[in-house]
Amino acid sequence: MLTLYRRHRAKCKSSARRAKCTCPIWVQGVLRGDTIRKSLDLTNWESANKLIRDWEIDGPEVSVSVSDATGRWIADCEARNMKPSSIRKYREIKKELDGRFDALRSVSVDDVRKLRESWKVKYSSGTMAKRLELVRAFFSFCEGSGWIERNPGKGVKSAPTKQTPTLPYSETEWERIQWALDTYGEIHAQSPPRICRQLKALVLLMRFSGLRISDAVSLRRDAIDSDGRLFLYQAKTGAPVSIPLPTGVLSALAACEEGDDRYFWNGVCALKSRLTEWQERLKKVFVIAGIPKGHGHRLRDSFAVSLLQKGVGLETVSILLGHTSIKTTQKHYAPWVKARQDALDAAVRGTW
Repeated sequence: MLTLYRRHRAKCKSSARRAKCTCPIWVQGVLRGDTIRKSLDLTNWESANKLIRDWEIDGPEVSVSVSDATGRWIADCEARNMKPSSIRKYREIKKELDGRFDALRSVSVDDVRKLRESWKVKYSSGTMAKRLELVRAFFSFCEGSGWIERNPGKGVKSAPTKQTPTLPYSETEWERIQWALDTYGEIHAQSPPRICRQLKALVLLMRFSGLRISDAVSLRRDAIDSDGRLFLYQAKTGAPVSIPLPTGVLSALAACEEGDDRYFWNGVCALKSRLTEWQERLKKVFVIAGIPKGHGHRLRDSFAVSLLQKGVGLETVSILLGHTSIKTTQKHYAPWVKARQDALDAAVRGTW
């Protein structure tokens, strides 16, 4: 027979074996001839009773620690060939979970709420929401592995976030950016001509291909064929997705020819370090152009919006941007769909 009791912490004011506190629940007794005395890694009495009933039917189960579970989670992510940038974010969450929780089964909804509350002083609402999604993904992995009965992250709501509207560069701003690229070497005389050429090619490439800066910086020369088409990625159907590049972009890239496999990264140093260098140079370009709050991602936005304003369908733009779901494209770019705007204009003119 097994008996449940609470093992009170030093700070707990209660001493009753079945007290209504949050101290850990232990079990002691004999099951199938074996003497048992151990913590259940639980604080909820109802959950403890259910666990003991399951033990009496199926036998004691092995308790999985959070550290072991996060390790398996990261290994699974790597086996799925996820992007290094994504795995880095997952490792950050792993480090935080490992330092905060011990037994996986003991993590409650309220524990995840407290974790979310601890982020309030460090992160914005948007970042908190993204981190919570990663925490939910971890517990979903554990639930699917049969280590826990339910995902405690599902009961925790994200902080309300204010969606920043997509803001492409206007024609005037784009002209100023091109002027800034041409004068960059004069203003920053310490920059070698090679860097100035690469910087111009990088900006033009991002603007007319929609590549993220990480994909642009790591771009290999063989990704552009003899016809000037840029290979973007392999679709799930196996068909390659590629786009033609304007002559001006191809000429700028050709001016960066130095015999390396890539245009903007030698493949030797860490990509993250090289990305930081190019991002700092882009900031200087935007300052010269009089756009101090300019950002490289707005070049990708400009690519997408220019297509939508010319009547290209949202689904096609989603494919070119490499979004896994058209919902992502709709979330950021729906207001720029030409057909939608035409309908709004027609509705207003109908009232004249």
